[in-house]
Amino acid sequence: MFVDHIKIQAKAGDGGRGAATFRREKFVPRGGPDGGDGGRGGSIIFKTDPNVDSLAGFFYEPIIKAKSGQAGMGKQCYGKAAEDVIVKVPVGTIVYRMSPDFAPQPRAVDDFEKKAKPQIKPEDLELVADLAGDAEVLVLCKGGKGGKGNIHFATARNRVPREYTEGDEGEQGIFYLELRKIADAGLVGYPNAGKSTLLGKISAAHPKVAPYPFTTLHPMVGVVDFPGYQRATVADIPGLIEGAHNNVGLGHDFLRHIVRCKLLLHVVDMAGSEARNPVDDLSKLRIELKLYDPALAKRPWMIVANKMDLPDAAANLKEFKRRYRNVKIIPISAEQNSGIEELKTILFEKISSEHPVPAPVAEE
Repeated sequence: MFVDHIKIQAKAGDGGRGAATFRREKFVPRGGPDGGDGGRGGSIIFKTDPNVDSLAGFFYEPIIKAKSGQAGMGKQCYGKAAEDVIVKVPVGTIVYRMSPDFAPQPRAVDDFEKKAKPQIKPEDLELVADLAGDAEVLVLCKGGKGGKGNIHFATARNRVPREYTEGDEGEQGIFYLELRKIADAGLVGYPNAGKSTLLGKISAAHPKVAPYPFTTLHPMVGVVDFPGYQRATVADIPGLIEGAHNNVGLGHDFLRHIVRCKLLLHVVDMAGSEARNPVDDLSKLRIELKLYDPALAKRPWMIVANKMDLPDAAANLKEFKRRYRNVKIIPISAEQNSGIEELKTILFEKISSEHPVPAPVAEE
């Protein structure tokens, strides 16, 4: 099960209370106070891990709690600090703090299958961190400090202090987690445009391919190898349709995954095999991206004219080039493996310009 947005509740451990004890030993009259401090409560820490690709673990355990610190003891023995709870999250996780009114409740798997979505407004969210780096660490909730024992309250006038302090409460809160895949390029297109087939041809990914729409149900990321041990990541999101920005179809839930992409590849069925017009398809895709996030419409983009092995594709390509003269168009046939190498070459050039590789230093 793929989960890319979810509410959770986190509660760090409380600090242990201090001890109010006195030294009582033979031949040591009036030994005085010897109560130790309480231990620190455990913190809740997020750490990004490239081997984790979903937030599904939080679906089954939406409430995370750390243990409290041990109470202080006599003979000036301090309480043991509680262990921190380290939770691995995918690279690209965005953490928001929410109002306490949005406390999550454990749900059944059927709830997710029915696509029950939280009614969350942007004003309800406060950005905490964007965990976009590998092995990045975030202390989500800090554990409470341990209380003081009575050894801290002894004075010349108060030689038998019975005072001590309780440990501080650990931090807690309601959080909203959103996963945005990190990829160099993103494949965008209508259902059955051939995005999954193309991803399988240019990378080692194995997405599901079938002759019916919406075979891709969640985003997939493939790694493309280039000469010189260079690599790039390409994300494939479920097919978009008109109205996707307004919760129509499947792709609306996954548009967030191309927000980080530095290059967009618009995959178009140039043959119009689904009884659609390729020019209209691209025009509607550009509108949907702009309505979802205006910044996406300004992102560098290219057109991948797929299914060139089918009838009418060549004629449609001529009209397409006349309409989009200033945009790079790459004709391919993912099914026939035609034009794939040219596409990879152009993709490498575009991505290398975004991430220039340092020139090797000559050996003396």
